[in-house]
Amino acid sequence: MRIPCPFCGSRDSREFVSRGDAAPVRPAGDDAEAMFDYVYLRDNPAGLFEELWYHAQGCRNWLRVERNTRDHTIVGARLARPERAA
Repeated sequence: MRIPCPFCGSRDSREFVSRGDAAPVRPAGDDAEAMFDYVYLRDNPAGLFEELWYHAQGCRNWLRVERNTRDHTIVGARLARPERAA
């Protein structure tokens, strides 16, 4: 599987580390039930899915990769955090 890194170009997926689903947001406060859901409950959709990948063997940026879970086709990738304006 090849991942299109915005800085390094198309790279083999072995250069990356997958963190999984890009959607969950860490809950604020001391809500134990919300924290349990955040840590343990994940969707497992069939089709397009956005994941976080870290380019460990390259530019060391976090990417949001859109991947089809049915056939592992990568649709696109972008930086997980937008660049700051200069």
